[in-house]
This record gives sequence, C-alpha cells and structure tokens, in this order.
Amino acid sequence: MTIPLLVLIESVQDYLPEIEARGFRVVFAPTDATRAQAIRDHGHEIRIVLTRGATGLHAEEIAAMPKLEIACSLGVGYENIDLAAAAGRGIVVTHGPGANAVSVADHAMALLLGAARRLPQADASVRQGHWSGFMGPQVSGKRLGILGLGTIGLEIARRGALGFGMSVGYYSRSVRPESGYAYFDSPRALAAASDFLVVATPGGAGTRHLVDAQVLEALGSEGYLVNIARGSVVDTQALIAALAGRRIAGAGLDVVDGEPEVPKALIGLDNVVLTPHSAGRSPEAVHATVALFLDNATAHFAGRPVLTPVRRG
Repeated sequence: MTIPLLVLIESVQDYLPEIEARGFRVVFAPTDATRAQAIRDHGHEIRIVLTRGATGLHAEEIAAMPKLEIACSLGVGYENIDLAAAAGRGIVVTHGPGANAVSVADHAMALLLGAARRLPQADASVRQGHWSGFMGPQVSGKRLGILGLGTIGLEIARRGALGFGMSVGYYSRSVRPESGYAYFDSPRALAAASDFLVVATPGGAGTRHLVDAQVLEALGSEGYLVNIARGSVVDTQALIAALAGRRIAGAGLDVVDGEPEVPKALIGLDNVVLTPHSAGRSPEAVHATVALFLDNATAHFAGRPVLTPVRRG
C-alpha cells in the first residue's frame, strides 16, 4: 500500500518518479488553485506533505487533513509552516538544513559580483550593439559582512575569505568564536564595517525588517546589499529609496518580500540585480534536498526518529 503524499512545490517535479518508487502516491499541487483543490479532494487521506518555508502549510490546511502525520520543508526554512497547529496534532515537522547550502552560497557570490561589476547591464548593452565600458569596484580584498552565520553563512564566508581575500564580519543570534570571523553586536554595526552585506538569516517574525533604513544608511553610498535569505528580512520600501537615492551603490536580490510580485519601482532601478528565488535550485542542491526529504519520510513511516526535525522553542 502506498502512502498518500501532497507535494506543494514545483521544483521537485522531475523527482516524482523517484519519490513514488519509495512507496508514496503523489498528489502534485504546486499552485494556489491546485493546492486548494487537492486538499478538498484528497485531504481526508493525505498522511505527509512536502512544502518549503516560503510556501508553508497553514493551520486550516492542517485541520483539513485528519490523517496528516508529518510535514517536510524541502529547504532549511519553515517560517510559513504553522508549527503550533502541527504541535497541537502531534505532527512531526522536518526541514533540510545544509542540503542546499553550497548552491545558495555560490549564488550569493554570483549576485555580489553581478551587482558590483554591473554584469546584467553590460550584457544588455553589448546585445544592443554598444561597446562602452562599465565601471564597477573589485571585490577582492574588500570587507564582507554576513547577517546570519549558519550553514549557508559559513559557506559564503569561506568563499569570500579564501576565494577573494575578503575580511569577514558577521552578526548572528549567537556568537561563533570558533569561526575566526569578527562578530558585531548589531546589523547596523556590521553594515557600517562592510563593503558588501549579505543577508543569510532565517525568515519569520523574528527577523522581519532586520535590514531597515538605518542599516542601509550605515552600509553607505559605496556599499552593496545581497539577499539570498527571505524577502521579509529587508524593508523593501527603505531599500528602494536607498537604491534610487544612491545612498547605497547597488543590490543583488534572489528574494523579495511579497514574491512573486516584485514592486515596479524596484524593477525600474538600474543598480539592482534580480533572480527569481533560485539560489538553491541547482540540480545538485535539489537532488540533495529530495534525498534528505526521502530519508526523513522513510524513517518516520518505519517508526524511527526523523533525521532533521524542526526544534520548537
């Protein structure tokens, strides 16, 4: 007998045969409309849900699935999964810390370089028949600030320090002296000591607008912001104002608050590089996150502890 699984994310579509081969019957519902319909049609039988932090799983959806036992977030984030509703039902929640860290860190450096050296603008100019140079600062030897020194933050720090000879500072919920990097006691202090500020924190209420107008002011007119975390961590209106007023030099954003809708004012700026929340979507990263999901799911239904549970509180 196969186990009914509700999949709410598109990125695993190519892996559905592999998932089904492990004993799951997939109900694939990656859009809002198909999601609602799937829960109406199959909610009574679903025992496991695969989602991600941004996509989430809401209390009313959990209530509509009386047989639900386990909810799995594909990546490290789980900010939009209702943990209280899950706990009230005894539902296990897992996530994927570290599984896509390498891919996300690579993408962060790509955004950093792309924003600093104005690569999208240069590419567009050449395609339009021009051959005029674009000036942008070198990255090597500069100051790299990392907001959130978890698994992904450490990968970014390693690339900056070893690959580009950057001095690395960080702000995080806990001090990590073993990292050897300089700790700053606030996002503003870190920004003031950075040429490039990379956001790598979890999302959720605790980090909402951690990067605000004051942090951007401290980053300064020659500083760059890169966000590969969650759009909610950055005050979007403050960022638009800082970019438009050239109070910071530029930004590279893989995430935007309210995505997939992107403010027109942000799209119209020439000093920002945008990608569609794709930092963790390399083939290698998706394979690793799917493998971890399957290991967690298989362990649960075999009566064993899951490998990477979300720790509540």
